[in-house]
Amino acid sequence: MTATDQSLAIAKVAAQAAFDKQATEITLLDVSDHLVITDLFLICTAQNDRQVGAIVDAIEEVLDAQGVKPIRREGERGGRWVLLDYFEMVVHIQQAEERSLYDLERLWRDCPHIPLELI
Repeated sequence: MTATDQSLAIAKVAAQAAFDKQATEITLLDVSDHLVITDLFLICTAQNDRQVGAIVDAIEEVLDAQGVKPIRREGERGGRWVLLDYFEMVVHIQQAEERSLYDLERLWRDCPHIPLELI
């Protein structure tokens, strides 16, 4: 099973919103063959807690404009790692230390990386 066209479309919009807020190391993984709860993981790095918040706000704003709302949000208080669950896609916005420590790409290394064209 592969990610749906709908999940890919919202992931690309979210990735562009993160890029527009200077997120780095933006990675999109197709986890649909390994998880039944979601199709995609969008992972990006922020430099500090304020940037984490700005990226979260930007993603929520652009997806809300398309009628897509998160079903769950976690980690907002600490600002080190925020998870936005959009059912078909889970967004992980992490500061560099958390990204290195948890290394989600290594944990999900068997999953295909989906190339992103961000401008």
